[in-house]
Amino acid sequence: MDGIQGTTVRAEYGDAAIAADVAGAHVISQAFPHTYGQPLAHFLSKTAKANVPDATIITEHPVVRVGIVFSGRQSPGGHNVIWGLYDAIKAHSSNSKLIGFLGGTDGLFAQKTMEITEEALSSYKNQGGYDMLGRTRDQIRTTEQVKAAMATCQALKLDALVIIGGVTSNTDAAQLAETFAELKCPTKVVGVPVTLNGDLRNQFVETTLGFDTICKVNSQLISNVCTDALSAEKYYYFIRLMGRKASHVALECALQSHPNMVILGEEVSMSKLTIFDITKQICDAVQARAEKDKYHGVVLIPEGLVESIPELYALLQEIHGLHNKGVSIENISSSLSPWASALFEFLPPFIRKQLLLHPESDDSAQLSQIETEKLLAQLVETEMNKRLKEGTYKGKKFNAICHFFGYQARGALPSKFDCDYAYSMMTVKRWSRGPAASQIGKPAVPMASVDLKGKAYELLRQNSSSFLMEDIYRNPGPLQFEGPGADTKPISLCVEDQDYMGRIKQLQEYLEKVKSIVKPGCSQDVLKAAVSAMASVTEMLAIMSSPSFGGQATI
Repeated sequence: MDGIQGTTVRAEYGDAAIAADVAGAHVISQAFPHTYGQPLAHFLSKTAKANVPDATIITEHPVVRVGIVFSGRQSPGGHNVIWGLYDAIKAHSSNSKLIGFLGGTDGLFAQKTMEITEEALSSYKNQGGYDMLGRTRDQIRTTEQVKAAMATCQALKLDALVIIGGVTSNTDAAQLAETFAELKCPTKVVGVPVTLNGDLRNQFVETTLGFDTICKVNSQLISNVCTDALSAEKYYYFIRLMGRKASHVALECALQSHPNMVILGEEVSMSKLTIFDITKQICDAVQARAEKDKYHGVVLIPEGLVESIPELYALLQEIHGLHNKGVSIENISSSLSPWASALFEFLPPFIRKQLLLHPESDDSAQLSQIETEKLLAQLVETEMNKRLKEGTYKGKKFNAICHFFGYQARGALPSKFDCDYAYSMMTVKRWSRGPAASQIGKPAVPMASVDLKGKAYELLRQNSSSFLMEDIYRNPGPLQFEGPGADTKPISLCVEDQDYMGRIKQLQEYLEKVKSIVKPGCSQDVLKAAVSAMASVTEMLAIMSSPSFGGQATI
């Protein structure tokens, strides 16, 4: 982030931000008429002026008042966002003020504040949690909430409001920015992608803050369990990992720790696997390992798997619909449709109770409370006992132990990567809005799922057979802040090669080289080759950029 170090800011403004789904651009532009299509801002290094002659140099920095609020589940590194923003605004003007809201968005609405000072920050630098300011509910959504937020910004004369959170919080931030622009409230709204789920990413945001920490801490715990399984040789461990609906955490932890199996929600959705299909997959794996005299193993499960299994997702939707109609929990089971009722009665009592929980504020299930790992372990045990009785399985009795890894890692000290990323990430982000509907009927920031055509998933698939049968468990060890292991990055980030702006600059360098070669005085052959090549390239790019092209990259 050299472009925002010191008191001189170098920025290059690009094309207008567009919708992730070009086909929905009209709908989104109608929903966000005041903020849609803003130019992308790219902050440059100190030496970039020579290579980017039209870069904007900003040297005047008025005194500003900035508010900051935690609006989302805690994620390692959140405190360093406050630290980085504090240092940035103070570097430009020592009279600028950073005001934190106590108790999350409830504190924002009630104008409960504390001024961020160097003294206040000293105990929270490089520390985990959100306890400096705290958090409560995770939304700025209703008309009353938006009015309260605007009243606070006006009363405190804020030049900007920084909202730290994930997909839902950044959707709310985008909608709040639109409302402020429409009502001519001068406060600018900035959303910061802080979520351990890793599901708020595109070519401009390669990873989210907290993802590296959660994966490293979880991977060490998983590896410890793998060692225990290999030592005892008689247990299968079913480990559910926090991460909401997307399976990024499960994928990254699998690449780091090499468990025997990982069930990704995106695979299940794509293949439309039922709970019985998944059970059979695991049972077949257990039986194959038993034939090699192996009666232990480790299976990773993302917490969002329950929403990826078609019949369980449909059941959840029906239950949530009854919740919305005011049906009491005691009467929901008797109000289900025949097929849903049959599935509900098939499930173990503990799962039934968990499925009946009221949904989250974004209308999703309370995934952290639904013990999918125990459901699968019980179904696998039942099927293995059945095979044993029928004589199709001749191994030892199946034994399962279940774990949920979430809160243990969520409050961890941030990794060196997340510490540095959080401190340096305070830069303008123009969020593009996808076509998905939010609770108040407007487009939402899209959640990024695991790309089943991506290099990280391909790497997992290449190694899945050896992971399953060979017990090549890997222990990355505890977080390192110095030495050779301190600068390691997520494997999924490294293999994807997502340096979007780097490739833009590389293209610009190639174009400059072409201009330096093809100019008056060059040979006819050089000129003809250049014209022919450029004609082919522009024709191909025009086709790829059209809305009808299926492989269009999203922003």
